[in-house]
Amino acid sequence: MSAVKITQVRSGIGQTDRHLGTLRALGLGKIGRTAEHEDTAQLRGMLRQVRHLVRIDGKDS
Repeated sequence: MSAVKITQVRSGIGQTDRHLGTLRALGLGKIGRTAEHEDTAQLRGMLRQVRHLVRIDGKDS
């Protein structure tokens, strides 16, 4: 599996509790923070939920 690098680029202020929880589960929470995760179906679902707040860098993305 390939690794995916996720960087938060927009603030979570004004977002739903569900989106804030997803950011926290991804290891984010502040603009500029970066986390690296294995590319799985669960991760893709989480990223789809907060795609307007993050930038995704990876081999296959």
